[in-house]
Amino acid sequence: MDFMKILNSCVLCPHKCRSSRIKGELGVCKAGSTAEISSVIVHYGEEPPISGFRGSGTIFFTKCNMSCIYCQNYQISQEYNTNNYQKVSNEKLAEIMIDLQDKQCHNVNLVSPTIWIANIAEAIKIARDNLNLKLPIVFNSGGYDRTEIIKMLKGYINIYMPDIRYNTDEYAFKYSGVKNYVENNRRSIIEMYNQVGGLKLNSEGVAEKGLIVRLLILPNNIGEVKKSLDFIKNELSTDVYISIMSQYRPLYKAYKYPELNRRINFREYKEILNYAEKLGLSFGSFQEFSSFSSDEKEDPFIPDFQNKDVFKFKK
Repeated sequence: MDFMKILNSCVLCPHKCRSSRIKGELGVCKAGSTAEISSVIVHYGEEPPISGFRGSGTIFFTKCNMSCIYCQNYQISQEYNTNNYQKVSNEKLAEIMIDLQDKQCHNVNLVSPTIWIANIAEAIKIARDNLNLKLPIVFNSGGYDRTEIIKMLKGYINIYMPDIRYNTDEYAFKYSGVKNYVENNRRSIIEMYNQVGGLKLNSEGVAEKGLIVRLLILPNNIGEVKKSLDFIKNELSTDVYISIMSQYRPLYKAYKYPELNRRINFREYKEILNYAEKLGLSFGSFQEFSSFSSDEKEDPFIPDFQNKDVFKFKK
């Protein structure tokens, strides 16, 4: 299957811009036809089954099909420039995957892959067919994916790790600039589950295949995480690994929105944990309630992509 042909009239995500990225036309995400990478790191801060004990081989892509006003990766998703990313061919992307395998990472973890699916699929094929790539591939997305495209990825992806960020389209549009988020999110996640099932771990507790759903708790119940938990219990299964995240802090433009201009409080945090327990959703992990204040510059869960210590992939 030639994924790159899709870039002639791009419909990789629910925006369905139909821009000819091959000809240099830019859609909502402003992506071209050549993949753009900001950083490649051995990541120990992901969910335990993903980071394991040797780390997750994480590739941070630039740009995004969502415009979250609180994005923790805004330096590369929305305020990108030629100094914080490099263009790489599909062949080079395949070589990067092999380099991560040589570093003995547990997996290849693709962060914000949705708009680069065509390049990623071609790179995986090259890496597997020609370079002996054996590592599981992790699809780490914001959850604004097209079911039809996810179906095309069957056999390419071993572990899906999407967000469920919202349960109302009004909030999704207001805070992330996307339309019809809920339907696209739910349909694509159901397809992900149909492909890979619940999370399977090896004897060392490291993920080999399956679905992980990330649930970021937002202030004032904006994400309505309880409804997300209901969806997982009723439409998927208790064998789905859930990751409840407390790391939110008001970054980027969140200060403009009073309802988002603070960290979550302990009551909001505990309410979600109690509800998950009530539903019997015990397979997963949760971040401990963070004591970081909203004005602190460093947070263990949030990378600074301008920091010299964040490894930049060398040309």
